[in-house]
Amino acid sequence: MMQSTAPWDAVWHLPAMAVGVRTQDDKISEIAFLPLHTTARAPRNGLASKVIQQLERYQHDPDAPFDLPLAEAGTVFRRRVWACIASTPRGRTQTYGEIARALRSSARAVGQACGDNPYPIVVPCHRVVSAHGLGGFAHQANGALIEAKRWLLAHEGVHH
Repeated sequence: MMQSTAPWDAVWHLPAMAVGVRTQDDKISEIAFLPLHTTARAPRNGLASKVIQQLERYQHDPDAPFDLPLAEAGTVFRRRVWACIASTPRGRTQTYGEIARALRSSARAVGQACGDNPYPIVVPCHRVVSAHGLGGFAHQANGALIEAKRWLLAHEGVHH
């Protein structure tokens, strides 16, 4: 997803990734993967602090739930994809094709919606894989983001 240029309200590090958080009013407006060398930033407000607390809980317990006020984003179709992703339990994956069949769409459209997910980890797009392997992550086919996807899946008990 294209990141805005506004400063991050918090930057936190998980193994294999840095995560930036933006808030607007009383909602989370964006969660994004940042380059690993990005400097951590303490939360600037209570809502950003809540996100970091929940990410810390998730790091220690992959079953820890997220309960965050997410700003509405994306088209109706993308929100349907993200809802389907959010229903995938920890330790399980779905393929792009499985989600596409459920939504009467195409795997490519599902992949695009996954890549544009504005709330990764919270809306666990890392749980969506290719029929023949790991698939991409945040519109990347290799590199640091794929390593982040591998870490997230392994953390949740899925090995790909």
